[in-house]
Amino acid sequence: MSTADAPLPASMRTEILALAAQELHPRGASVAALRLVQDRLGWISTAHLREVAALLGMSDDDLDGIATYFNLLFRRPVGRHVIMLCDSVSCWIMGREPLCAHLCRTLGIRPGETTADNAITLLPTVCLGHCDHAPAMLVDDALHGDVDMAGLDHLIDTLRETP
Repeated sequence: MSTADAPLPASMRTEILALAAQELHPRGASVAALRLVQDRLGWISTAHLREVAALLGMSDDDLDGIATYFNLLFRRPVGRHVIMLCDSVSCWIMGREPLCAHLCRTLGIRPGETTADNAITLLPTVCLGHCDHAPAMLVDDALHGDVDMAGLDHLIDTLRETP
């Protein structure tokens, strides 16, 4: 049985119930509960989504609608590091396309894919709100602006070295 199919650990279930208890309606904890699962397990499998839905008294479809609405919640496995390259007009005008092409060549993947060593996933994302420092990207939880090729190469090297 893979980790994606294994039941959530009892401690995580307890934490999700505690999050739900802090809300007027348990479903108010849905994003926090999904983030908890993702932070601990790397992504949100269908089996885990169903467990969280049951704990919060929601249908699987309602919770999946929430999970798929937010682009920072991953419903498919991702690499150890995730590069979210902004694809807004501002970033496009300031050189997003050459950066994306460089990332694809360097990593050997296309947007939406993960490197063979499972180190890096490259995802396009809607505006990061960092337009005054375009082109921008979010790497794991760190926002980077004014991205150029040299900085990008250094960042990729750093990510490959970091577990």
